[in-house]
Amino acid sequence: MKLSSIGYLFKEGVKNIWNNRMMSLASVIVLVSCLVITGAAALISVNMSTLISKVGDDNQITVYLKRDLSDLDSVKLGSSFSRIKNIDSYRFHSRNDVLKEYQKTLGDNIYESMQGKGNPFGNEYKLRLKDLSAYNDTVEAIIKIEGVEKVSDRSDIAGKLTKLNYFVTLVGSWVVLILAIVTLFIISNTIKMTMYSRRFEISIMKSVGATNAFVRIPFIIEAMLIGLLSGLLASGAILAMYNPIRSAASGIIGMISGSTLTLEEIWLPTLLIMSGIGVLIGLVGSFISISRYLNKEGGSILGK
Repeated sequence: MKLSSIGYLFKEGVKNIWNNRMMSLASVIVLVSCLVITGAAALISVNMSTLISKVGDDNQITVYLKRDLSDLDSVKLGSSFSRIKNIDSYRFHSRNDVLKEYQKTLGDNIYESMQGKGNPFGNEYKLRLKDLSAYNDTVEAIIKIEGVEKVSDRSDIAGKLTKLNYFVTLVGSWVVLILAIVTLFIISNTIKMTMYSRRFEISIMKSVGATNAFVRIPFIIEAMLIGLLSGLLASGAILAMYNPIRSAASGIIGMISGSTLTLEEIWLPTLLIMSGIGVLIGLVGSFISISRYLNKEGGSILGK
């Protein structure tokens, strides 16, 4: 096909979008909604899997000491951990160190007010285990040590994250499926209305020898452009919300920030995948619409 013909067909596709801009806008809005939910569900699932893997691979637990335990006694307590066989190493974190870890989350004003006697945290120990399979026995031994208040249960966190990941995937899949069907319906009707409004022009084109493919291509291009625009808008929305949501999640789960994908890692795949899905949905929708129109209503117009 000559470049002049390709340019003409592309121009006709853009013209179709403008002539039916209200239906095209409706298609874009629904498709963007679908892609945002799809992308969000996918990113949550990927990050959850990464976080779960991090929890499993990092044989580290936190031991929270009683708040009334002095700093000197807290430091002396370290020798008790060295006598537990499954503990590979341990590191002391003072209550001031713990408070500093939450400085960004709390804000400078609240952070300064909590220093000294206003510090609500106790001293902690970060322990690295040799074997996670002996987790329960190790925790039982740690709890028996005088001055220990509680131990972080990382296996429980992994279980909760797994359940949340399953829930997000399940709900997201159903919502995406429903929105995809609605989107296909709207795109199909958009193309159908465009073909109907241009039925006389199409008839003239057929009378001077235009092939069926030549007549159909502008409508396919129209749907693909709608899908591409929707994919770009959805990508922009997802990427704009990613860091704020990631930061908020870090305040809830302290270890999440270092265990999830950064914006730099996801922006290009998100842009390519969302745009590709948008174009694909537009392509499928246009084929459905054109085929139904040709078989039922527009056969005589296109010479079939």
